Amino acid sequence: MKNYKDLSLGEIVANDFRTALVFKNVGIDFCCGGKKSLQEACDEKGLKIDEIANELLELQVQPANSSQNFNSWDLGFLADYIVNTHHKYVLKNLPELVFYTQKIASVHGGHHPELLEVADLFSKINEELRQHLQKEEEILFPAIKLALITPSLETTKTIASEIERMSTEHEFAGGAMDKINELTHGYTIPEDACNTYTVSLKLLQQFEDDLHVHVHLENNILYPKAMNL
Repeated sequence: MKNYKDLSLGEIVANDFRTALVFKNVGIDFCCGGKKSLQEACDEKGLKIDEIANELLELQVQPANSSQNFNSWDLGFLADYIVNTHHKYVLKNLPELVFYTQKIASVHGGHHPELLEVADLFSKINEELRQHLQKEEEILFPAIKLALITPSLETTKTIASEIERMSTEHEFAGGAMDKINELTHGYTIPEDACNTYTVSLKLLQQFEDDLHVHVHLENNILYPKAMNL
């Protein structure tokens, strides 16, 4: 437990990705909140650190999946993985979720006014993430790959300035999804929900789960290592 107390949430998940599920199950934010210590996160949620630490320790005696050891990957390979896995997922699902959230807001907004705010929030997420992904793919990730081959002061400055901006945008997207989670009571499906309403909430939950992993890989692994180039 001493080891866990000395590490940030981001470091814990970076060292063993299986711990992400432990944090997810108790509602601890390990991506945008990755700089917090385990103690700080437990205090905020009213959780007992001994119980969480014991769950984390139990994972150490179980065989780890080497394919998920993102922390050991080459930075260029990790950047490509993020694009091919998470960026593609986001770009595929953004238009569907914009349509669905607006649809259920127009149909069910009278009885569920929170859906109007959900639709508005997701519309902003859609606009923000499209620009965010484009800047990563066209500016930040190429700069990281270039720095791996021929480091220069100019490339270093580009990486630092872009990471600062990207991190701020992560905070916005993560905070907006947290608010949607709160508004929908953890994506709880109400009794009067139609099929579209049900599908919308399930897709939103999947989107948030993917975003947590996506942001974790960048905030807690790719960005810190890129800053050290």
